[in-house]
Order: sequence, then C-alpha cells, then structure tokens
Amino acid sequence: METWQPIPGQLMTRWAGEVTPESAWQQYPRPQLRRKEWLNLNGLWDYAITPSSQIEFPEFTGQILAPFPLESALSGVKRALQPDELLWYRRTFSLPPTWHGQRILLHFGAVDWETTVWVDGIAVGKHRGGFVSFHFDITDALMLSQGEQSTFNEIILAVWDPTDAHWQQRGKQVHQPKSIWYTQVSGIWQTVWLEPVPASYLSGLKVTPDIDAESVQIDLQIEGDAVEPLTGIIKVFYSGTLVAQSRLDPVGWSTMLPLPAPRLWCPNSPYLYDLLIEVGQDRVESYFGMRKFSLGNDAQGRLRLCLNNQPLFQYGPLDQGYWPDGLYTPPSEDAMRFDLEMIKSLGFNMLRKHVKIEPARFYYDCDRLGLIVWQDMPNGAKAVGDATSLLAILFGSRRRDDRYDKAGRGQAQSRQDYQEELQAMVDHLYNFPCIGIWTPFNEGWGQFDANAVATWLKDYDPTRLVDHASGWFDQGGGDLRSLHVYFKKLPRLKPEKRRPVVVSEFGGYSLKIYGHTWDPQSEFGYRKFSSQQALTDAYVDLVESQLQPWIAAGLSAAIYTQAVDVEIEENGFLTYDRDIEKMDFTRLTALHRTLLAPDDCC
Repeated sequence: METWQPIPGQLMTRWAGEVTPESAWQQYPRPQLRRKEWLNLNGLWDYAITPSSQIEFPEFTGQILAPFPLESALSGVKRALQPDELLWYRRTFSLPPTWHGQRILLHFGAVDWETTVWVDGIAVGKHRGGFVSFHFDITDALMLSQGEQSTFNEIILAVWDPTDAHWQQRGKQVHQPKSIWYTQVSGIWQTVWLEPVPASYLSGLKVTPDIDAESVQIDLQIEGDAVEPLTGIIKVFYSGTLVAQSRLDPVGWSTMLPLPAPRLWCPNSPYLYDLLIEVGQDRVESYFGMRKFSLGNDAQGRLRLCLNNQPLFQYGPLDQGYWPDGLYTPPSEDAMRFDLEMIKSLGFNMLRKHVKIEPARFYYDCDRLGLIVWQDMPNGAKAVGDATSLLAILFGSRRRDDRYDKAGRGQAQSRQDYQEELQAMVDHLYNFPCIGIWTPFNEGWGQFDANAVATWLKDYDPTRLVDHASGWFDQGGGDLRSLHVYFKKLPRLKPEKRRPVVVSEFGGYSLKIYGHTWDPQSEFGYRKFSSQQALTDAYVDLVESQLQPWIAAGLSAAIYTQAVDVEIEENGFLTYDRDIEKMDFTRLTALHRTLLAPDDCC
C-alpha cells in the first residue's frame, strides 16, 4: 500500500502541513464525560470501495487517514462515494493489559451515514445518522473471538452514504456542488476511540442549571450489572475549590445541588464549574455553566432575548464549519479554535452553527471563550432546487407552508429519521452551556409540521429558545420571528407581543481573492465588491445605516453571512483557506463594540 499523503491540487489551510497519521486529532474527544483511560484509534485505516450489494468483507487495497472523510484531501483519497457503493474500513488494535476484566466500549464521534460494525468478524451493531456520536459494547465480541487474553483485534466498518440521492438529514452536502451547496462527506469524520469501564458505569449525565433557584440538577444514566449495591457522590469545584457535594440516591440516580450566589456564565465572563462524579468503581470528570436563556422586556417594554434575566443583543456570523482540506473535519483543534477566536476577537458574542453538528470539542471551546451558539438541525429531504425559485421566495412572490417538503416515496421515513436525529442532537449537546437556541428548520428545507416540532422541542428542552423556521415559511410558532434579508434593505421592523424579531441571516457581501479561491472560475455572493476597502465600507454602512436603527427599534439579534468563505461562496470575513482578512478587522472590531456594549448578564 502507498504511504499516506494529502491529495494536492486544490486549496489547503496552513494547518494541513502539520497533519500526520500520528498527530491526527489526538485530543480527548468527549470533554463533558472524561475518563483517564482511553485509546485513540485515529490514524491510518485500510479501506476499500465496493458495490452496495456486496455482503462479504472486501480485499483492502488502500489506506485512508481517519478522521478525515473520504472526499477530503487530508483523507489521502479524495474520492466521492456514489449512492450505489459501500465504503469499507479496517484496522487492528491491541488493548492495554491493565484493561483486562473491564467492559470495552468502541466510540465513534460521527460517521456519515449508515454504519455497520464488526469486531473480530462478529457483528456488534449498526447506526444510522451522520452527525452525533454512538458507541457499542464490544466486550462479548472480543471474548468470543479470542478469549479474555486476546491481545490483537480487528475492527471492520461498512458505510453507506447516498447523500442527496436519499432522504436522510445531510445539511448542505450534495453530489454535484454549486452555489450554496457543497461537497459531500462520507464515512468517518470524527474521532474513533476505545475506553474501558467497570461492570456498572456512568453512560451519560444531564446537567440543568437553575440560576433563579441557585441550584443545579444532575441526572445520571447508569448501565451494566453491578456486582455489589452501587453508591455514588458528586462534587462541584470552582477554580479548584470544593463548593458543593452530594451523595447520590441509587433510586433514580439524580440530585439537586444548591449553589448560593453562583458565578454566572456569559460572553464577557464565561465562568465554568468542574464536576467530579464517582459511581461504584467508575470515576468521571465534567463541567457546567450557570446561565439562563429566556425572553423578557427591556426598559422600554420591548420584548428581547435575555441572558441571565437581562436583555442582551446577540450578534455574530453564520458559521458553516467547512474546510478546504478536511471538509467537515478541521485539520486540527488549533485550526477549529482559530475560527472561534477570530469571531470572538471581532467583538461578536455569538455564532449560528449552520446545518451541521460539530465535534464536542467545538462546543467546549465556545463554552470557554464565551460564545453563544444558535444550533441548527442538519436538515434533509428536499430543499429549494434552483435559483429562480430561490429568488422568487426571497422577494416574496411565492409562498409555501408546512406542505413544502416533497421527499416523495421517502417522506415518511425522512420525517421519522428527522425526529429521531433531532432528539439525538439535543441529547448529545444538552449539557453545553453555550447553546442558547435550537433551529429545527432552515429556509423551508424539508420543513414539515413546524409548529408541532417547535412545541415538542420546547417541551423536551425548556431551558432553551426555539427558532422554529429560520428565514422562511413562518408558522407563527417558536420563540422568535426570524427573518432572512438578502438583495434588499432591511424592511420596516414590526414588533410582536409574543415573539421578538431577529434577523437570522443578512449581508453575504462578497469579495473574490485570487490565489485563495476554491474554484477560480466560479463565485457566489449576494453583492460583489472589488477591494477590501470597498467591502469594509459597504459592511460598515450596512451596520450603521440599517442594523443600528433596527436595534434601537427592538431588534433582538442579527447574524451576518458569514464567518469564512465556503467553496464558491465568497462572502466571508476570511478566505476559505483562512489566510486573508477580507475586511479591515480593526474597523470592524470598533464598530461591533458600539453594538455590543459590555453586558451585565453576569
């Protein structure tokens, strides 16, 4: 087999040169449920591509670098998976001798889309969904294959990912990228890893802060068969000092801990508490933030978004999370954090994570930096198919409602899959303090029963707000009236009594920087400029002449399109390779400070 190397010929970031099979995403992948013992399985895997009808293990003839998806340059393959093909992976591993006698869990951060897993030739499970983590207990397979003393084991995966030829949730992935639709992502794209756990172990926790009651509710999920009755304790630390602790009730495995006069989490002061949880022989570390997202009136009686019971205007960019060399997978956590630190340094206090779910460490970094996240559900089904219909809807000449989804024969399956993956997303991200708003539908993409979905979502997670239909086909539900405004000036603000108004997308001003483009022959943007100064002047004018008057009239939040160029969409603050600042960042930072005065939400 050939030695791995990135596939040349297209745009790369500065971090690509630091990627090696030994260095690929070596950080602990689950910051809110940390154990000391674990084994990273990122690195080189054998791979093969076969017809989707194949059921026997293939002959593996190449190598791919995980966790970079098949279509990316950093995978070392950069080849599109077709709807009638399977992508196979294989690698071997050896368990540390100290893990003997424990249960062994095999974790996948994310694999797109349908994944079947074998360990030592024994099927251990199947998973559908391309965005959230999943795991299998592989202990029995290891023991059946070679006995308790086995030291050499094999994992095989078969992945089917039809992308837009099917009905699954996929975000902006398409087989034929154009305009606002991007390169598909198939296979492993987040960290794969192993960890040992005792016979009974903590499989999950749910942390719910209540700043009004000055307390935090902690609910645990315990799996396995205890040899002896389990006991447990939770300890809360702030800056290394023990501030609260509680014995756990084995009936229900939940507790409420008082935190008198808690330090609150907010963008200016993102305070975090540390958790230590001991259940039987299991020991886990975590963290949480004390904060509250809600609606409330400002001093003029206008309904606003609030953080910690105080009105807070929220402003930040649309963040799509694509990379020219890794596609869905950033080259490294340093690269991923670079984007977040850029957003924070420009004076923004939030971002909208657009139709993608990031690795858990992304939200961990947002928690630490103090960036509020509006989290989109990665929609699937059918979206607007051509520029004519797109423009017609934007200018208001066409209207649609909840019947817009035309998934055809797969409609029922798509909607069921959507509901399952929406719940999985909320469960997966619930504990991150930074997430303030869920967006179940974006611009009518697969939109159905939007009011019912919003009602379910609010009931399932009452700690956050819901933008039930970002941009289009407002059904009057959710917590926000959410507008997308391109090609025209912001319309006259029409406040509502029950829902504050937000502009959840606007701007999209474009500047092409040759030498830093994905495709020199193509360009997409909503208004094009020829120089950094012209682009900066236009952005400043847009904010000063249109956005600031709206804020004074009651606008609660705004999201500019976008943080970074993505493929042929060239309307970012940075080029796609993150090399060039396309506007004058000094002017932008000063401007944003006039919009976002220091908040008193802490």
